[in-house]
This record gives sequence, structure tokens and C-alpha cells, in this order.
Amino acid sequence: MTTTSHHHKHPELVRPEQGNFHRNELGILGTNCGQINSLVTALMAELSPLYKVGYVDADHRSSAADDDQLLINGCSGYLMDHISHRSFDTRQVIEPFSSRAMLVHQDLVLVNGNHFAANAQIVVIDPAKSLEAKLDKLTNVRLILLTERAEGIPQYLSDHLPVGHSVSVPKISDVLSIASFIQKYLEERLTPIKGLVLAGGKSTRMKEDKGSIEYFGKSQRVHVYEMLNKHCAGTYVSYDDIASIDDNESIPVITDSFLGLGPLGGILSAMRTDPNSAWLTVACDLPFLSAETLEYLVAHRDTSKVATCFMDSNGKFPEPLITIWEPRAYAVLLQFLAQGYACPRKALINTDVAILQAPDVSEFANINNPEERQMAMQRLHPDS
Repeated sequence: MTTTSHHHKHPELVRPEQGNFHRNELGILGTNCGQINSLVTALMAELSPLYKVGYVDADHRSSAADDDQLLINGCSGYLMDHISHRSFDTRQVIEPFSSRAMLVHQDLVLVNGNHFAANAQIVVIDPAKSLEAKLDKLTNVRLILLTERAEGIPQYLSDHLPVGHSVSVPKISDVLSIASFIQKYLEERLTPIKGLVLAGGKSTRMKEDKGSIEYFGKSQRVHVYEMLNKHCAGTYVSYDDIASIDDNESIPVITDSFLGLGPLGGILSAMRTDPNSAWLTVACDLPFLSAETLEYLVAHRDTSKVATCFMDSNGKFPEPLITIWEPRAYAVLLQFLAQGYACPRKALINTDVAILQAPDVSEFANINNPEERQMAMQRLHPDS
């Protein structure tokens, strides 16, 4: 009998959707670098009030500028605060893995396609610079622009594009139309929200599983799951291990693959399962949390930030356990973990996040012991 086995050298992971520099990147090519830079500069003025837009280009100079004396004299890298902006210069080659980490906070990255490849392209038709020899770079054309001297799309490009391919063809000078296209492109690529009920704690002070307490005639896990599922493209309950799962509750679960990290382990484990969605996380020990407050959070989601959250009930710090974490938060939280921090609140405090004022902060009271549980029951059901 012959058996076939497949040996996997590395664990199979769901990879985040990403290009060479960013999940939302557009390479501009087909004309000279001067026209590309002029277009990018004009687009920045239109797009920057709405989005954080990065740009990737190459310097045509072959050596460091005369004023880069630190680099000329052997400095490996230096961080400079210019008051209005910060810069980091290095002599080291920046590989794609590093460049993605550096650009993770951008909503969009425009790329000079004359120098670097991008996973989607804006093609400029310029009679002075034919693209016929570079058709292999046109893998996902999203927009075609005409220079003033261009009379239309050349036949070689029409033949290269997929059958039925249709894109608008504005003039390169029509910056408003190009900016409008980019805005629609980003709206189409908006990531869905998935829900995560954080129920993986040990409940030591409560002396029983907090997720199993029935404040509303069903376990608190199920109650929060049902609230989240109204706003999410799939909702899961987070458990720290398989043995903790309540098999009587037929709801999807995610068990921790990041172990011993408390709530952060549950959040990262969900992101590992699907790094291409935002995750709305809610702790299961918040019986006063209302559907209206969740609706408010979702309605005020800021996809340009690492996360959207509320200020806590004391008005001092962001509340990490009622938060929408954007896909970019996966890399950010892992960076905090690599530096020895496993506290989601610390990440919120030290990252670019949207912080909302809750409609009613009393809903954030968490219930941790039997005495608090009894008071919560009395408050929720005063007539019983």
C-alpha cells in the first residue's frame, strides 16, 4: 500500500492582504518622473484632508547629499525631529518587510512606477514614453490617464488589457476626477468588521465562569455574541483553550494561539485567523453595555486609525475591551508584544487611535465578583 504524506516546513498562516508597500497601493507609470511627481503633489492636496497618503519614489542622485555628513561619515541611521515632521535616514537597504511596517499607518501609498512595482496601477499614456516594452508591469490597471498630446489608448495596451476591461480615461490634468477615482477605490476596499466576544479569562474573583452567568436568560457569551452579530460579518467567542468551550452553545469560537497574554492573546488570535478584517472586540463581563452604544461605536468607526474606542468610565484612558481594531492593528500590536508589552490599553494610549466619548459611561462597569454580580442583577431586574 502506498501512502502519500505532505510535509509542511512552515505553519500555514492567513497572510494579510498586502502589496509591495501597502495593501492599498497604486503605482503611476507611463510618463517621466517629473510629471508623476507633479501629479502626486496635486493629488496630495486633494486627498490629505480625507486620508493619510504615503509616497514611494527613488532619488536620482547616486550618493548622499553634501549636507548628509552623518551618512557620509558612516552613520548607519539617524532619526531627526524637524518639528513639522520627522525623518529617518539609513544606509541600510529597506526590504519589503520593513517598508510595509514603516508605511502601515497610511491609508494609501502612491508609488512611482518608473522605479518600483505596485500591485495596482494608474497608467499614463504619453507619446514620448511608450509602455509597449513594459506590459509585464501592467498587472492590474485601475485607471488610464492621457497627457495633453495623447490621442487615445494605443492598440498595444488595448490588446494587453483583459477582454471587457473598462476604465475611465481622464486627462492627467484633471486632478479632481483622479482624486475622486482614488476615493471610490479606497471605499471599495473598505474592510468588513468581524466580532469577537472576549470570554477567555479565568474568572478567579467571580469564582465561576463570568461568561456563563445569565443576566438576560442566556449566557453572557451568547448575549454579547447576539449584540455583536447585528453589526458584524461573522462573530466569534474567544476562548483561551479548547477545554473551556461550552459545547451546548452552537456559536463559532476562536481559541487562543497566542497563549498566556490575557485579552491581547484573544485579539491577536482572531487577527491571525483573519488579518484582512477589522475586529470589534467586547469583553463578556459588561452586562450594562447596550446595543445603542455598540451602534454608536460602529457608526463612528475611523478606518484611518489603528483603532476606534471609547474613553473609559473614569475619563482617564481609552477602553480597550470595547474597541474596533483595524487590520493595521495586527502589525502594531505585534510590535508592542515584541517590546514586552501585552496590554491593549498601552497600545491605544501610544498609537494613533480615534477616541470617542461614550453616550453613557456607566455601561462600562465590569462585574468581577459575586457581590458586584448581585448588585448588577438588582439593577438590571429591579422588580424580580
